Amino acid sequence: MFFSIIIPLYNRPQEIKELLETLCLQTYKQFEVLVIEDGSADDAAEIVKSFADKLDVKYFVKPNTGQGFSRNFGFERAKGDYFVVFDSDCLIPEDYLQIVHDSLQQNYLDAYGGPDDSHPSFTPIQKAISYAMTSPFTTGGTRGSKKGIGQFHPRSFNMGLSRQVWEKAGGYIITRLGEDIEYSIRIHSLGFKIGLIPEAKVYHKRRTNFIKFYKQLHFFGRARINVYKFFPKGLKLVHFFPAVFTVFLFFSLIANLTGLPLARLCNFIIACYILLIFFHSWWKNKSFKIAFLSIIASFTLLIAYGLGFMQDFCKRLILKIS
Repeated sequence: MFFSIIIPLYNRPQEIKELLETLCLQTYKQFEVLVIEDGSADDAAEIVKSFADKLDVKYFVKPNTGQGFSRNFGFERAKGDYFVVFDSDCLIPEDYLQIVHDSLQQNYLDAYGGPDDSHPSFTPIQKAISYAMTSPFTTGGTRGSKKGIGQFHPRSFNMGLSRQVWEKAGGYIITRLGEDIEYSIRIHSLGFKIGLIPEAKVYHKRRTNFIKFYKQLHFFGRARINVYKFFPKGLKLVHFFPAVFTVFLFFSLIANLTGLPLARLCNFIIACYILLIFFHSWWKNKSFKIAFLSIIASFTLLIAYGLGFMQDFCKRLILKIS
């Protein structure tokens, strides 16, 4: 099996350098790499060129159209039997492609997704953000977990699909704002077999501070409504949780400021949730500092996603403003 690895890139030359370094170490060697520079001002031409003697790597430059359409650009030029999509802020374990190859040989999937994790080299904030994004107490374990809620949808930070899927389903029809969820649902709807390969993990850096993380998750909240416009049945009760949580926090603040009798109950619920996050993260990361930062990351995630979700829910579904 020959893999084509597709990596869209936008103003992140150092990230692609680190990602390509990990691809040089792959134990399975039958693959090519396509780096799609999406109209970057700070390009990675020289960096990618430096890997020409180590990898079968191809570098393309195009006007900025967003990550979804940049992946389509790569699909159109890929030679592989199977396409693998990574975000540029990922590090790939050396046995990743071997794991995927062996798994597909034993139980073939037309498309797959894998989980993400934090690397030992990540900062405490990055590890806390990774916890928040993968915790069962924040996202419900929907990102790369066998125990996730509902139908599994691969995400494009770690996703693969066969050439046959590309030929029948085409590529992304929206370029950002939930493009990977829409694509996964559409692949499902065409009857292809999709599943999780739990051992095929990547180390996902995500954002380096809470302000950038907030902006990203606010965007994700809006993206869920964008996906709803294409697939109304894809909106589940679990997707309302961050919005409900955000409203609850606002109500708790009002209750405390005005002395409402429910203030104590609200404070008790919030305290229990904080302790739950803290001790679960402490158990998982073995770090007091990361556990404390995980509380901030988890609240940032839920509030940002909740506000983004409510913003576009009101704007696009109630007020009908496109």
